[in-house]
Amino acid sequence: MRSLPEGPRPWCAGAVVLAGRGPVIAAAEATGWAVRYSAYGEETDAGVELPPELRVPMTVDTPFDLASLTKLCTTVAVVQQLERGTLALDAPVARYVPECTGVAAHGITVRHLLTHTSGLRPELPLYDLPDRAARLRALHTEEPSAGIGTHRYSDLNMLLLQQILERVTRRGLDLLIRDGITRPLGMTATAFGPRPGAAATEDQRLPWAKADRGMLRGEVHDENAWALGGVAGHAGLFATAHDLAILCRALLLGGSYGTARILGPDHVELMLTAPGLGFAVDQAWFMGELAGRGAAGHTGFTGTSLVLDRATDTFLVLLANTVHPRRRPPDNGPRVRAATALARAAATPPRGH
Repeated sequence: MRSLPEGPRPWCAGAVVLAGRGPVIAAAEATGWAVRYSAYGEETDAGVELPPELRVPMTVDTPFDLASLTKLCTTVAVVQQLERGTLALDAPVARYVPECTGVAAHGITVRHLLTHTSGLRPELPLYDLPDRAARLRALHTEEPSAGIGTHRYSDLNMLLLQQILERVTRRGLDLLIRDGITRPLGMTATAFGPRPGAAATEDQRLPWAKADRGMLRGEVHDENAWALGGVAGHAGLFATAHDLAILCRALLLGGSYGTARILGPDHVELMLTAPGLGFAVDQAWFMGELAGRGAAGHTGFTGTSLVLDRATDTFLVLLANTVHPRRRPPDNGPRVRAATALARAAATPPRGH
């Protein structure tokens, strides 16, 4: 990858890209800085640069705050319970968590949550409530505000799925993901925070953010995940590009990697077939030319994304700290260009053919 420009507003302070086909890693490159700024300067509307000797270079092993890529592991954990028969896809949420009265009155099911068709609004300001009990009460009593069955992306879906998982298994989401996904796959760099060595995210302050927390590094960026203690169904995981590549390979191989099996092929198919359970499928706004042939993946607010394309047995992990030092309206252009470059490379016959 080329070096990032030193101007006041590059797309990100630093990035890692990792692409592969089959068992081969075709590219693994890092550029820029894991930590470049000490703060965001309101007067200059630019980051306050650290002296060069205090900046932290990005490496291919730098952990990132995955933000909404956390949803993919929550989804796999849910589908594991579907496979084991402890959950039913079309069962009402209230069967598992009766205190979820807000969705119970509307017959919202596990499928509605996984496909973002519950009608729930995108988020609740849980970070403004005084304690965990009040936050959970608000989540449990929230009712749909849009038509059920219409796609409306919402963090609340994944928070409710976390509630269901923890109720039926009597285990925390962090343990379910560790024991059911990351440990068997050997994803040793993936876990909920804190993660002190991670790429920095935002100088999180009002009014542009939802809380006053200062420059964040290794602490979950998402304010609701933070308010819930850092372990949440929609955000909170940290990981490296190599670990995410392992997850991609496991899914491309039908749920197995090496000697580990986290899902059976039929349930991977269920998860990755349009419209997708937890995974976005054929979304050109971040998949570029990988869209349109069954490619699946997700993005995260902090600048993270992954795409896996079963048609060509390829995958792309792009991790960037785009909110360092401050969140901006998202620019998906680099994601689209990277995915399109992978699609064209995968379509090009090897030399000599």
